[in-house]
Amino acid sequence: MLYLIVSGKADFAGVGGFASNGYGDLSPGKYGLLSCLVTEVVLTAMFHLISIPVTNTSVNPARSTGVALFAGSGTIQQLWLFWLAPIAGAVIGAVIHKSLLADD
Repeated sequence: MLYLIVSGKADFAGVGGFASNGYGDLSPGKYGLLSCLVTEVVLTAMFHLISIPVTNTSVNPARSTGVALFAGSGTIQQLWLFWLAPIAGAVIGAVIHKSLLADD
């Protein structure tokens, strides 16, 4: 479905980034692994989407996987980060929520 949508663009040149997530050379801003890991974990915990220039923002493993299947250029090898970080961020967010809003 995603391929059908993007192939309708006038200058579509085949498989490309599809806004796939990445670090290092695959990061939109060429950010390193540690920067991207921290960004994904923290922003998943807070659920803010200001990290697009860093990793194309995932916060959702299904979203990351879907585009990685079509993007090529190493995105599948980096997919682990975009599963690990959102899960870690979700756990941190849940702990913060429970500690701040728990009934005593």
